[in-house]
Parts: sequence; structure tokens; C-alpha cells
Amino acid sequence: MDLIRQSAVSLVEQLKAGAITPLDLLDALEARIAEVDPIVNALPTLCFDRARTHARRLMDLPVEERGVLAGLPVPIKDLIEVEGVRTTFGSPIFKDHVPQRSDILVRHLEGAGVIVYAKSNTPEFGAGANTFNEVFGATRNPWNISRSAAGSSGGAAVSLATGMAWVAHGSDLGGSLRNPASFCGIVGMRPSPGRVAKDPGVKVDDLLSVEGPMARTVEDLALLLDAMCGEDAGDPVSLPRGGISFLQAARRLPRLKRVAFSADLGITPVDPEVAEICRRAASRFAELGIAVEEAHPDFSKARHAFQTLRAAGFAASHSRKLKDYPELLKPEMVWNVEKGLKLSVEEIIEAEGERRDIIAGTLAFFEVYDLLMTPATIVPPYPVEERYVSECAGITFDNYIDWLAIAYAVSLTTAPALSLPCGFTAEGLPVGLQIVARPRGEAHLLGAAAELERLLDLNTLMPIDPRRR
Repeated sequence: MDLIRQSAVSLVEQLKAGAITPLDLLDALEARIAEVDPIVNALPTLCFDRARTHARRLMDLPVEERGVLAGLPVPIKDLIEVEGVRTTFGSPIFKDHVPQRSDILVRHLEGAGVIVYAKSNTPEFGAGANTFNEVFGATRNPWNISRSAAGSSGGAAVSLATGMAWVAHGSDLGGSLRNPASFCGIVGMRPSPGRVAKDPGVKVDDLLSVEGPMARTVEDLALLLDAMCGEDAGDPVSLPRGGISFLQAARRLPRLKRVAFSADLGITPVDPEVAEICRRAASRFAELGIAVEEAHPDFSKARHAFQTLRAAGFAASHSRKLKDYPELLKPEMVWNVEKGLKLSVEEIIEAEGERRDIIAGTLAFFEVYDLLMTPATIVPPYPVEERYVSECAGITFDNYIDWLAIAYAVSLTTAPALSLPCGFTAEGLPVGLQIVARPRGEAHLLGAAAELERLLDLNTLMPIDPRRR
């Protein structure tokens, strides 16, 4: 437990100094997983033999050649292929799939000194903000195992909260990093599109779906982002690595004059307790002499734009699966693919125009405000048996993604956003504050989030034990 409780930053320093080895960390993780994962079901696929082989190869290299993470173990979400490791995408269609090559993201991470030891649970093809599937079952929230861990990076978030990981890989289309981070009391960041290179999908220039880091603290998250980022010719939208490290950026407060808070972005109901917890947290910036005001960009067209573009993407990526395996897809997947197949060219063009206007409005907003803050999710963790949130504050939602508007509206902007733990409900459940910076402003965002994290002082480094809750 001594190793489990430490920060990723501290462990990497010790790895580089030779005080510990990657094998020590793998031993600690294997023991912790055996104790905790049977309760929460976050890491259903383990690959410790592969991990130890990789660790020994890395240990044979000089310290300066071991990469920025120097042998730190990291779990990979089960939507990303890892060579020789079962990768199911949360689907019975791929329940026995073992890829022969790794995704660009995994190759970058392993080149940066990451040791892959597990795959984290995800809903089927990442669809939905509750982590369950027909292959592995449901992942449970360690703060209350009767509640959802959200999704789709629910397994990653739970592994962090319980000390089965120090940092973790996640992905985000409409909140899939931010929602589980909020529900599990950890930090999750959606970077700008292209910041983290990955294998392109059917739509090679996709700007909605991104890969990103998750951790217990902002500094640990920044450390992982340093290992993840960088361009690759295989990803046409990938961005070159910048000059400053993100870890360095997280250690200095950027110049902030005026920040904005919005409880609902003008487009969604929000649980009143969640809204108040987030408002109080955002107001702490005033202690630094920073003006905190209520404001947000115009997101009135976000619902139509996102749902249209998401449906078009689902049709492109999954229509063949619907044709060949209709009985193996969950009903939410079927609905989303069929919605996409019914779209006209005119509807898609209209949605692209709406997204263009939202991006332009967001850039104008950030000429006035340095940050935008909102609740990361509109409700506290809900019962794990419920497939999705169907109602909030007296408003009933039409489908399984309507309740995610406060996150997916931000996805449309191309701006980086993270969920930061900001408090607890009266029931003792975590609440996350979504913090957004201008597009490609990750360094600015990390510095501001780290300062607010210090002000809130919630001690998120300490993992929790679901056996005692």
C-alpha cells in the first residue's frame, strides 16, 4: 500500500533514480487488483506476463533511454488495440479478438516508457455513460457499489479511485473521460483534437472523439499527457509536441483575469445540489483576485449538431455490424446507427454549419474570459442498474445521450476540458467541476486546474477501499 498511495510523479522520479523498479510496481498492482477488482470489475483483462517481459527489456536500457515514464504501469481502455492482448471493445462480436498490432497511441506510450498491464472496462463500443457490457458485466462505483461509475472510461476511473492504477488511458466523445472522472472523484481530461495521436477510424479527420489522460491529481494527469502527446504520420490530424512540458505547465498558475461559470450552459437541467457544489468551487478563484462571473457561449444549437454528427459517425463505424450481427448489439447502439443511416446530406451539412458557429462563438467567448466552468455531470452517481439517466430536475430525456449535453456541447468546440473533483453530495458521493480553456490551451488549463485543486484540498491522491464503504 505504500507504493499504491504514492503519486505517479513521485514514482517516476524513484524509477529514474533506481530506488524502485517497474517489477516492484507490477507486484503491488497485481496484489491490489486481487483484493479490490472482484468488487468493482474495473480491469477485466490482465496481461502481467507481457508486462513483466516488457519491464525487463526496459530495465536493460540505460535510464536516459527508458522514456518519460521510465516503466510506470498504465491500463489501456478496452476500445484500443494492444498487440497480443484480448481487446473486446465491450462487444460479444469481438469477445475473442486478440490483435496482432498495437494502436498508434499504445506504440507511443510504450515508446515513452509505459508498461501496459491491463485493459479497463467500457460499454459496448464506448456507447453510453454507464460502464456495462455483455462480455464482462458492469463496473461499479467504489464510493457506493450500488451506483454507476459512468462511462465510457468507467473502468479506468474506478481503477484510479481504488489504487489499481496511478494513471490511466481514457477516451472522450461526448464526455466519456469527464463523466466517470466526476462520478469517481478523480481527474479526467479531454485534450484538443489531435493532441494525442491514434489510429484513425472510418472518418479519418474525426474531431469529436479523442484519447486522453486520467489520474488522481492534475500533476499526474499532466505527466501522462506528456507521454501521450505528439504527432504521427498515421494520424492526419495529430499535432506536433509543444516546447513546454505539460507537467511544467501544471506547476505554474497562468495569468487569469476573468473566468466564467455556468450551471447549465443554457441547454440542460441540473441537479440543484450538484450545481451549488460546482458554483462554490468555481467561486474559489475569487480568492486569487480573479473575477468570477456567470456567462457561457451560445450552445442553443449544440443538441442538434452533436446528435446529428454523432449519429453519422455511428452509421459510418458500425452499420456493417448492425447488418451482420443485429442480435449482438445493445438497443442504444441499434438506435444510434439507425438514426445515422436515416440522415440526409442536407441534415449533415446543417449540423456541420452549426458546429462551425459554435466554434466561432467559443473563440469569441475566450477573448473575454480565460476559463469556462460548469458541472462535469448534471447528476450525482445513479443506480448501476439504470442504463442511463432518463430524468433530471423534472425534465425527461428523449434518449440515452440527452443527459450528457453539458459535456458534449464542449466536445463540439474543439476546446480542451477536464473534470476536477470539487466536493461531495450530502450522501458522500463525488462531484466534478468541468473546466474548459480555449482550443489548444491545455497548458493554460492544467495550470489553472492545479491551482484550484490546491485551493479545494480534497486529498484525491488517497485511494479508497470499496470493501469498507
